[in-house]
Amino acid sequence: MKIAFVLDPLEGIDIHKDSSFAMMREASSRGHQIHALPMEGIILKDGVIQADSREISLTGKDPLWYEAGNPCTCRLDEFDVVLMRKDPPFDMEYYYATQLLELAEQEGARIVNRPAALRNWNEKLSIAKFPEFTPPTLVARKEGDLREFLAMHRDIIIKPLDGMGGAGVFRVREGDPNIGVIIETMTCYGKRTVMAQRFVPEIEKGDKRILVVGGVPAPYCLARIPKKGETRGNLASGGKGIAQPLSGRDLEIAQSVGSVLESAGISLAGLDVIGNYLTEINVTSPTCMQEILDQTGCDVAKMMIDLLESRCA
Repeated sequence: MKIAFVLDPLEGIDIHKDSSFAMMREASSRGHQIHALPMEGIILKDGVIQADSREISLTGKDPLWYEAGNPCTCRLDEFDVVLMRKDPPFDMEYYYATQLLELAEQEGARIVNRPAALRNWNEKLSIAKFPEFTPPTLVARKEGDLREFLAMHRDIIIKPLDGMGGAGVFRVREGDPNIGVIIETMTCYGKRTVMAQRFVPEIEKGDKRILVVGGVPAPYCLARIPKKGETRGNLASGGKGIAQPLSGRDLEIAQSVGSVLESAGISLAGLDVIGNYLTEINVTSPTCMQEILDQTGCDVAKMMIDLLESRCA
């Protein structure tokens, strides 16, 4: 196969942790061609979607982990599959990229995850499709609504709708003297919508990342345990990742959500589960494949390439 990855700059990829690299490594080991596309290189020209592309080969070395061929411009439907793996934030440039990718899809390109699904499944808001699995949640921007929610639950999390890696996430407790300024800062004085959730104390046992491939959950998740003094388990915020088998509740959530994701065109997702509650559905560039592989031998990248091969056969 000829596989294209839409990525952030290659020089910024940590090959010991990055899930895109894990998929590249697995695909390369099977003899597939790997190409890297910068998101800004995707254009509409002469009525078709084209992109700047470089074929890359893996060297097995660090930090010079790849060799890149000469850049060229090609149609996206020349690839067997294009993996959209650009990290958030999901800003207007990301939105425009999904529109261009959807046009490429209409020309015959196979895009994973599907561009329309990337737009429609906001990584925070999408949990609202599964209220039976979520903690009490509020999406609002008025200070009065957020204060009322805090008064009801007394200990809450407030987070932006477009962030990643735990950035901009606040824990707010009743009586905190900084409540006003936190709400003002998060909502830009009522101009920006945020999400609030009742704090789930089981976070001390980890924010579990469950990877779902083609609607099927991997048998192990990565419990990201907050460092001392933190309430965020994200690895980018200093959390420690411990792989563990899915619990019965984890499996119930992952199977129910996974089947819906698959029908929506989301072939790879990362569900975040704290205790018994679904808190986020990550569809842009879910990670943690390498940590799970290193600790358990469970190879989610292999699952993903198996899926792509079956669909491109």
